[in-house]
Amino acid sequence: MPKIIAIVGDRFMLPSVFAERITAACGSNGIDIRILEQPWPDEPMEHGYAGSKLDGLKEFMGDPDEVADFIGDAALLVTHLAPISRSMLQRLPKLKFIAVSRGGPVNIDMQAARDHKVLVVNTPGRNASAVAEFTIGAILAETRLIRSGHESLRGGEWRGDLYRADRTGRELGEMTVGIVGYGAIGTRVVKLLKAFGCRILVADPYVQLSVQDRNDGVEHVGLSKLLARADVISLHARVTAETTGFIDRAALAQVKPGAIFINTARGPLVDYTALYEALSTGRLGGAMLDTFAVEPVPADWPLLQLPNVTLTPHIAGASLRTVTIAADQAAEEVRRYLAGEPPLNPC
Repeated sequence: MPKIIAIVGDRFMLPSVFAERITAACGSNGIDIRILEQPWPDEPMEHGYAGSKLDGLKEFMGDPDEVADFIGDAALLVTHLAPISRSMLQRLPKLKFIAVSRGGPVNIDMQAARDHKVLVVNTPGRNASAVAEFTIGAILAETRLIRSGHESLRGGEWRGDLYRADRTGRELGEMTVGIVGYGAIGTRVVKLLKAFGCRILVADPYVQLSVQDRNDGVEHVGLSKLLARADVISLHARVTAETTGFIDRAALAQVKPGAIFINTARGPLVDYTALYEALSTGRLGGAMLDTFAVEPVPADWPLLQLPNVTLTPHIAGASLRTVTIAADQAAEEVRRYLAGEPPLNPC
């Protein structure tokens, strides 16, 4: 009997790409692939950070009953956003393997998967390059007044005053940039920043700098020192119990006046009421935000009204290369599972 592989993709992580890469890695003999395409990102996913109908699941899409019906008797599941809860696993006794094309399996009840002896693998670093490049763009948009110039000119105003010495932007080469989080994305941001000649600080209590970064003058400091010294602060931490809301009023009170704040990581890391206060009072000079506590953001959200904020709809990791990297990683995990080989990225 062929192994049934259920693929639940969407309009970013295309199920057809998953199927192509799995077929290329495993061949077509002995497997039976079924695919389902979800409407994300044209329709929003559900965010468990703000409360969820599925306990313990974050950032998922799809009705649990409909997803379970589609998976049916499949032994393997490859997915991007589909939820897998304990009650769903109880309905799916033949499911033994799940590949999640994400940096973390936030749409899977991991304890339930372990209890049901279902192997879960993920695709760490799939969008690290995309987010790192986006972060550099976000920093430049704020420090070189790209957003300010664009918005004024689009509104019919020629802002010649942006060339004045007391208003113009600063070059990265004369600035100190603080990177909070030294994982797959943070390390790539550091690598890209070196070309600008800026001073680089890294705050992450759980990792050490690479030898190359130490040789290049990157400093490993505590969060308080980073906040006090950095002209630009960029978040690249994961959401944990320790980091949830850790950029709060107390943290923002430590920042250098006029500093720029960048968040391309996750919304729950930030107390947005405190961030609004810091931006509206001028404590922070500006911010670029790609992620939010609630997505989509409400139309009347106060930060939408501030003139010193650039906002984008959680697109830092959206690149075609991200799709192919994740699909290739998932396909290799499927191949290894079918061949009886150990997984590369077990969760």
